[in-house]
Amino acid sequence: MINQQTLIIGANSDIAKAIAKQVQLSPNTGLILVSRDLSDDSPPQKSIANSKLPNNNVTKITVKDYQANTIEKTVLQIAQEIHVPITQVFICNGLLHNNSVQPEKRLQEFSSSAFQQVMMVNAIIPMLWIQHLTPILVGSMETKIIVFSARVGSISDNRLGGWYSYRASKSALNMLLKTTAIELARCGKNIKIIAFHPGTTDTSLSKPFQKNVPSDKLFSCEFVAKQILQIAEETDVDGQASYLDWQGKPINW
Repeated sequence: MINQQTLIIGANSDIAKAIAKQVQLSPNTGLILVSRDLSDDSPPQKSIANSKLPNNNVTKITVKDYQANTIEKTVLQIAQEIHVPITQVFICNGLLHNNSVQPEKRLQEFSSSAFQQVMMVNAIIPMLWIQHLTPILVGSMETKIIVFSARVGSISDNRLGGWYSYRASKSALNMLLKTTAIELARCGKNIKIIAFHPGTTDTSLSKPFQKNVPSDKLFSCEFVAKQILQIAEETDVDGQASYLDWQGKPINW
């Protein structure tokens, strides 16, 4: 019998899929997947609408975009249709590179348009989800919100430079999360905020940068999924934001 739900946003990413597979092993936990692209199992041209997978513990929501009004509508739908508490939220959106954006090696490569794209995906969109989700998560049930950050977002740990936009976006995300935790300590005491650094994981995001990564430091998505779920389970709800790596060790802000 389902007595809790896990919500995964950005559910089409490699790590998100691995998290979903692990969650599905729990017979008492329902799963809500949100993504712009769930085409592997969903009909094309699907907008904000639910469809049940053959496993009726899983609800899929395909969204047309991650604009503020779409996020608000999606959360309202979740609130109306899901009657079991959400105890875990994983926000897996992230952008390091695409056809028009590459991490900067030099100051001369900094681009305002690229910066805005990276900042939107890595900092603003996660914050919009948290903004709209928080009212339906506040209550008596402990809830963990885990957002994918990165060690390079640590200002005190920046010794190599470069990657201006990505670093800044993750630093901004960390500040937003820490500020949110301060507010929730007053009005949402059941919610724990975790900024999570997965390490270098074998995904399309890290693929161009894996050349110099030792084999024992390049993690599989399955390994990272197991780590993040264990960390989420073991981290106390203490009214503070935690900035943790894949081992569960704190990272300096």
